[in-house]
Amino acid sequence: MGTGLLISVIIIVIAAVFSFKYMRKDASKYIVPANARQLLSDHVTFYSQLDDANKLLFETRIKDFLENVMIRGVDVKAEDLDRVLVAAGAIIPIFAFPDWKYNNISEVLLYKDTFDKDFKTTGVTRNVLGMVGDGAMRREMLLSQPSLRASFRNAGDGHNTAIHEFAHLIDKADGEADGLPEYLLEKPYILPWISLMHDTIEDIKRSSNPDINPYGAANDAEFFAVISEYFFERPNELKEHHAELYVMLERMFHPPDVTA
Repeated sequence: MGTGLLISVIIIVIAAVFSFKYMRKDASKYIVPANARQLLSDHVTFYSQLDDANKLLFETRIKDFLENVMIRGVDVKAEDLDRVLVAAGAIIPIFAFPDWKYNNISEVLLYKDTFDKDFKTTGVTRNVLGMVGDGAMRREMLLSQPSLRASFRNAGDGHNTAIHEFAHLIDKADGEADGLPEYLLEKPYILPWISLMHDTIEDIKRSSNPDINPYGAANDAEFFAVISEYFFERPNELKEHHAELYVMLERMFHPPDVTA
């Protein structure tokens, strides 16, 4: 290796290390606001329904998440409420797993409106509410700020953009977003889950007015994310209309041998 090339490599490595340290330092600068508990009480139904002990645990998990994941706006200001809501969307699906850490995300970008798959905020194809990055953006999540807020404001409508996208990250934790979250499924339940998932997708396609968001029929990964929204937003309705799905998701997200 020539001297010039060696120097260039060293410079690149130093720059990368500095950049990483700067990002972590910048992330740790954010201090959870003093009114975080009030924000959670006012805007997050899941939190409001917890007992006092679990509320404290939830707050601790929120703090840990916000100390390790940057949340910033793109042409919009990321406010304390937004940060608390993003963190809540992250913690809700994994609250029953006290040791769970999201090792596949470093940053959440908030957009002032919907965007397209090329991250553009203008044009007729601007219909994306949330997205988990890939490639060069593989450790980033993109969310529409209005959709994020509406997701918690309209709790119980079956739609939550933050939970949807974090369900993708949970699914992706085993290496691939394929609708098969292997960290949540014991081996005996993998094949039954695949069969139930595919049967339900076919039911959605055949129905003229499905109660499950039709976007869940796009592919297995989207089905898992959509049905996760349904499970956390409208559990009683899911249990009534899709008992097998409810039991399987209860086993995934609230396994009997794991306590928060």
